[in-house]
Amino acid sequence: MRMFNIIGKTKYTYAFSIVLTALSLLSLMVWGMKFGIDFTGGTLMEVQFAGQMPTTQELEGVLGELQLKSLAIQPTNQGTALIRYGSEDDAVNDAVLKTIREVYQEATQLRVEYINSSVSQELRKNSFWSIFWAVVLIMSYIAWAFRKVSRPVESWKYGAGAVVALIHDVLITMGVFSVLGHFKGIEVGVPFIAALLTILGFSVHDTIVVYDRTRENLLKSSAKDKFPDIVNRSLNETLVRSINTSMTVIVTLLAIYLFGGETIKDFSLALLVGVTFGTYSSIFVASALLVTIYNWQLKSK
Repeated sequence: MRMFNIIGKTKYTYAFSIVLTALSLLSLMVWGMKFGIDFTGGTLMEVQFAGQMPTTQELEGVLGELQLKSLAIQPTNQGTALIRYGSEDDAVNDAVLKTIREVYQEATQLRVEYINSSVSQELRKNSFWSIFWAVVLIMSYIAWAFRKVSRPVESWKYGAGAVVALIHDVLITMGVFSVLGHFKGIEVGVPFIAALLTILGFSVHDTIVVYDRTRENLLKSSAKDKFPDIVNRSLNETLVRSINTSMTVIVTLLAIYLFGGETIKDFSLALLVGVTFGTYSSIFVASALLVTIYNWQLKSK
């Protein structure tokens, strides 16, 4: 099997990752993220339509004159539409229903629910902590799982390398949506947090595959084998598997993004970005960090 010198290209992959991460952080600091009503508060109205159900685009056109903030329309299988927008004003709710009935005379309001802004802030805080604790638990588990290969690099540093790669993936995904929010008005809500947690799981799964092969090769290696060579060999042995696995997921997500409808389009886009960079970081960041840590240890001695 032909061996690629993946570890030898570390300086280029580090540079690429640092640039992307820096741009993502800059975008988040300057523009932030455009939060939907899940995180800002607003109204959820369900409207029943008699006869043929209007399309999302038609309803958006009807409600366009009201200039509702964070407007999102989700059709259901029961001939109703869930209409979300960033206002808790009864006058605005009356205007929404009146505008719909001017075009669809037999439309009926089934329910109106308010999403309180204080509840939304609590939800946003809980979303942050869910990601934080997921990362901490992932690092702890990897450190425990690789406790038998504590030389030449301590087992907890495997976890640290995986966490850096995960942070890399999440920041880039958030950076992409920060840019899209600023220029395209794409908002993030609870589905985006679910996408980030999914990205964490997929990315660490890919990383553990490479780490596990490194562990096997370390246990079988002799004292003459150099650690960077063992890591590079492990990467080559798992490279095709990692790419093939990721490509099947990416093709599926691409199909969902193109044909799945507006309601899950942003969710699938977040997964597409995260899975792509998760595959990249598992190959070019997480394992390379082990070698970098090893080289630092040699220099310190």
